[in-house]
Amino acid sequence: MDTVITLDRRAAGAPPVASARRPVDDDKAMLKAAADLTRDLNVPNPTIYWSDMLASAVIGYGALVAAIVAPSLGWSIAAGVVAVLALYRAESFIHELTHIKHAAVQGFRLGWNVLVGIPLLTPSFMYEGVHNLHHARTRYGTAEDPEYLPLALMKWWTLPVFILVSALAPVALLIRYAVLTPLSVVFPPLRRAVVARYSGLQINPSFRRRPPEGPAKTLWHRLEAAASVYAIALIVLTATGVIPLKAFLIFLAVTSGLAVTNQVRTLVAHLWENEGEAMSVTAQYLDSVNVPPPALLPMLWAPVGLRYHALHHLLPGLPYHALGAAHRRITAALDEDSVYHKGNYKGLPFLAARLAASTIKRR
Repeated sequence: MDTVITLDRRAAGAPPVASARRPVDDDKAMLKAAADLTRDLNVPNPTIYWSDMLASAVIGYGALVAAIVAPSLGWSIAAGVVAVLALYRAESFIHELTHIKHAAVQGFRLGWNVLVGIPLLTPSFMYEGVHNLHHARTRYGTAEDPEYLPLALMKWWTLPVFILVSALAPVALLIRYAVLTPLSVVFPPLRRAVVARYSGLQINPSFRRRPPEGPAKTLWHRLEAAASVYAIALIVLTATGVIPLKAFLIFLAVTSGLAVTNQVRTLVAHLWENEGEAMSVTAQYLDSVNVPPPALLPMLWAPVGLRYHALHHLLPGLPYHALGAAHRRITAALDEDSVYHKGNYKGLPFLAARLAASTIKRR
């Protein structure tokens, strides 16, 4: 899950696409072992999905209300932090929606969109049909990957900008649905631009989305219409005083905090060292990041299985609740010199410092 606000790789000083790095061949033994050891973990558990998502949403919205009615600034901030973390966890299920078979967890996509996607202006069509391209073997890390930028090879200032612009995501989404959606119905050229450039949670500014077709088009239109009505109602009710300005601003602050938290996670989800060439599955794994236990904080900043991002790229079909068990099995079964262990890192501070050090060299 990535923010809609992006950086231009040319303006940020990314190198040419050509690469002199030695390609990494697939470690077929490791890939086979990982698949064999986890074959029985591929079935999603509907009870876990529903209970986790519902609990996260209830806690998140409850904390949001508490932040609005809190008697003091201190209590409001404390409740706001809880709201950010809980709603971030609830929103992170959009990632699972792109991977699970919907028949395996019936009604989950609809329930998530009603409870989380539309209220937070990130309906599922903004990720479905986009994120799967990030997992395409011939697209990962290339200019055709909507979720990749060679951040480690860019100028140092791109990292703070990458984080700071994400704070504007709630305002950008309000404009997207309250203004651009209705206008694009009237003006076909605007509609084409909205579909191609402003309908995906992506970080690659060169990516252009294709128009949806078939059932996906119908679902897209329904979800977009609902999000547009919601966004317009939110603005009108605030402008007329029905929703207090304080409540509206706190809502924006919480959703902004959610976007920034996700952007920080995105910053350390990969090593971002690919220069544009196609990569083997093993190379994609090594360019991705696991932050397994004993680290505790990833439960907050990389929820719903996102702390095992490298393993997810290795086995994208595994449901999030099975990733911990899968990691333990693979770790125990493979020798210490296995390439699998090279995808594991200590935590966010180490990864952030590593990325920052790489960009500083690019002055």
